[in-house]
Amino acid sequence: MTIKTIVVDNSPELKQRLVSILAGLDDIQVCESFDDAVAAMQYIEENPVDLVFSDVVMPEISGITLASMIYERPDHPEVILLSGIPGFSLEAWKIRAFGFIIKPYTRAQIAAMIKRYRREAERGLLDREVVYSREDDGQ
Repeated sequence: MTIKTIVVDNSPELKQRLVSILAGLDDIQVCESFDDAVAAMQYIEENPVDLVFSDVVMPEISGITLASMIYERPDHPEVILLSGIPGFSLEAWKIRAFGFIIKPYTRAQIAAMIKRYRREAERGLLDREVVYSREDDGQ
């Protein structure tokens, strides 16, 4: 099973590092990488994606907001959020993100998250229905 991924990070160095890690893993296809959430969301609307790796702190639209928008879509990809600020893990949990990894991350952490995704996908445990809506948080 090939997992189609995209990477979203406004830091070119960190984005390239994550793309390199993912490209080195078996059965991972890095479809595209983006500097901003708007371009990533447009890609997701037009192309099949299984897994999104997104930085949390980005200009204009944060990774948390991007994940919320993704989870409002039926048949959405899962989102793994990345941040150097551990406190954002609560926000990731609130929107039911698939995962949260604290920066700086390691290849082993990324591989473990991929392994978890693969295991849950094979067991049919991924909820591809709408899992979040802005009404859930009073917006």
